[in-house]
Amino acid sequence: MRNFPKLFITGSVCLALSMQTLTMNAQNKDVKMTNPLLQKSTLQYQSPNFTLIKDEHFKPAFEYALKMHDKEVESIANNPAKPTFQNTVLALEVSGEDLTRVLNVFSNLTSSNTNPVLQALDEEYAPIFSGHNDKIYLNSKLYNRIKAVDLNKLKGEDKKLTEDYLQKFELAGANLSEADKVKMKKINEELASLSTVFGNKLLLARKKGAVLFDNVSDLDGLSPAEIDAAKLKAKEAGYENKYLIGLLNTTQQPLLSSLKNRATREKIFKASWFRSEKNDDGDTRETLEKTVRLRLQKANLMGKKSFAEWKLQDQMAKTPAPAMDLLAKIAAPAVAKAKVEASEIQALIDAQNGGFKMEPWDWNFYSEQVRKAKYDLDENQTKPYFELTTVLEKGVFFAAKQMYGITFKERKDLPVYHPDVKVYEVFDDKGASIAIYYLDFYTRDNKRGGAWMSNFVSQSHYLKQKPVIVNVYNFAKPTGGNPSLISFDDVTTMFHEFGHTLHGLFANQQYQSLSGTSVPRDFVEFPSQINEHAALDPSVLKNYAIHYQTKQPIPQDLIDKIKKAETFNKGYDVTEILAASTIDMAWHGVEKESDFKPTLIFEKEVLKKYGLLVNEVPPRYHSPYFSHIFEGGYSAGYYAYTWSKTLDYNAYDWMMANGGMTRANCDRFKKYILSVGNSVDLNKAFKDFIGHDMQIEPYLKNAGLSGK
Repeated sequence: MRNFPKLFITGSVCLALSMQTLTMNAQNKDVKMTNPLLQKSTLQYQSPNFTLIKDEHFKPAFEYALKMHDKEVESIANNPAKPTFQNTVLALEVSGEDLTRVLNVFSNLTSSNTNPVLQALDEEYAPIFSGHNDKIYLNSKLYNRIKAVDLNKLKGEDKKLTEDYLQKFELAGANLSEADKVKMKKINEELASLSTVFGNKLLLARKKGAVLFDNVSDLDGLSPAEIDAAKLKAKEAGYENKYLIGLLNTTQQPLLSSLKNRATREKIFKASWFRSEKNDDGDTRETLEKTVRLRLQKANLMGKKSFAEWKLQDQMAKTPAPAMDLLAKIAAPAVAKAKVEASEIQALIDAQNGGFKMEPWDWNFYSEQVRKAKYDLDENQTKPYFELTTVLEKGVFFAAKQMYGITFKERKDLPVYHPDVKVYEVFDDKGASIAIYYLDFYTRDNKRGGAWMSNFVSQSHYLKQKPVIVNVYNFAKPTGGNPSLISFDDVTTMFHEFGHTLHGLFANQQYQSLSGTSVPRDFVEFPSQINEHAALDPSVLKNYAIHYQTKQPIPQDLIDKIKKAETFNKGYDVTEILAASTIDMAWHGVEKESDFKPTLIFEKEVLKKYGLLVNEVPPRYHSPYFSHIFEGGYSAGYYAYTWSKTLDYNAYDWMMANGGMTRANCDRFKKYILSVGNSVDLNKAFKDFIGHDMQIEPYLKNAGLSGK
């Protein structure tokens, strides 16, 4: 997942002092000189100096940076000179240096290492930042100046940047009447506040949803390391000689595949499913229901029938119809396969005289047994070959060198925001330093769920900036000197998130608004999904899949089993993600407020309508904890994972037909996809790469849904 900041402020420029600003600047001089957030870091590539940054620095930094940016924008809007690209578009692009720096650090910390002080600031400033954004994008003077710039005299990135700013202003409502702009500002402020409230409630619900067990026998099936981790988590929470199982943000929980006790599985699953609907301070339903109503009002104000219709205008899909059409075409075969998989699991339960009908909390446990029976593949056989650091350095990094020639060197001299974070310097195929890369592997109660990539500093030739990137995960932290062993699904997640990192590393743009991962959401997952395939590349897999005890590489017969099982459980996997995508599009496709219903009723009716109400296959995200769409920027955009996956399968088939993930093919991928950012027409870039438009057949074939 690409982590999108809540506020998109671009830029950096040295502040020009005028006589009118001298008094204010004198008053703020101490803040500017003593606050580390308001100064360019002197560390390599402006990496944040976390040694100096304290919670108390954010509020004064916000206040100062907002005032300075206001003055810059006002100066651009009121410039008496004829509008040009340089004095209007470029001036806006490079404005707000301090605010960009502060928000990049703040948004990363509030996602990965938050605390009550940062959460309170997030809630306080969310509507303020929204209002600040509106002051820019609803500014008629500024919009008219940009419209007055002659596009015919521009080319390349200058023209694309100008077109993008015009679209941003128009999508924000720059063409609205003054009265409607006032309404829009109010709606945006409320939505920003609701997003922050949703996130904070969900973090609390996740923490409170952790399941406590008195007896170790309840955890039969877990490894000694997993049991030790649960015992330590309980102790940290104040419970001696008990066991605490925390929740991840998805519906299904990883440990359900190993737990033998059915009552334990049910308890954990239900804790996950009901975490945010308990009528307590972690209940998100009222917040999300207010959110979708306000989003519809916003869309109507913009002259659109639904929020989805408004939101998709700058995406590859353009309108909701192609997105929903893609989901529907994949849904039928996916559900059909899921039902076949369910019947196989039920047959196994019956053969074991289970005496019960399978429920969602049984799926992962018994599907592992089916996998073992069909493919002689047991996850416990493979985990010892996937030690976290080895997967990173001999897998992810090794593949990056094979495919693109880049190398990594650990940097222990750069400060980090948490002791678990590691830092690397990145070098290109000629040995030149190109980036700084942070890694934050382990789950914490103050970290939001999931895995993502984000930037502390974005690439820009104009600003002479190289990327400073972070990947964040939620793997269980090992205890007692045990190794950190992960599943192959976790391995795939590592390669996926590093695919986003590659997109950021190879950014090659003049302007950071067009740089790297600043692309439509239904394109941004494409590079990361392509990189997932490297995990199973034979030369890569044998290099990193090394038994942590024997130090022997994974045997070929186990590799063959993993590959044969690649489409195993795909009916379930695809159905759960399509269900979540459809829920998202349904919430945001509503055209009349009267069609909204209470959260749980609305979700159930939507799944039934689209043939995705399959009891054994719950959606990957239940609405009350669907943070992607109510907090994380993927509103009316979760379909993007399926759209991007379709792009991925098309491109992967092309690679396989042309020799595989070779250096030549990866260099071509870098040229047409990874390095162009949003500086070109991405539909055209994709077609230029493989020679044709996106087709659905490669998805159905590669996911094992075509029946072939």
